[in-house]
Amino acid sequence: MILIVVKWKIRPEKVDGWLDAIDPFTQAVRAEEGNLFFEWSRSVDEPDTFVLVEGFRDSAAGEAHVATEHFRTVLEWTPDWVAERPQIIHVNSSDATGWGEMGEVSPR
Repeated sequence: MILIVVKWKIRPEKVDGWLDAIDPFTQAVRAEEGNLFFEWSRSVDEPDTFVLVEGFRDSAAGEAHVATEHFRTVLEWTPDWVAERPQIIHVNSSDATGWGEMGEVSPR
């Protein structure tokens, strides 16, 4: 599995429209055959920062993702929205296949 976490710091004047603007891209990625998850969250500590957690089945799925038209399109317009270069963590693990249950916490 490919696990990617990206922190996107958005320009203050555009931050309220970010999730609506990025939604067509989000939906297109979620529809990709090799996508396992693609989830946005807003930082509690930095309200102008969004955290994207992405999972792809394998390297081939990751390569297919960056070759899509919607990926090329998002690269064209996001520079006008970001306040700085996004920060990324990229992990390729053949051991992981997706989300698993956390053993230490269960509902009562």
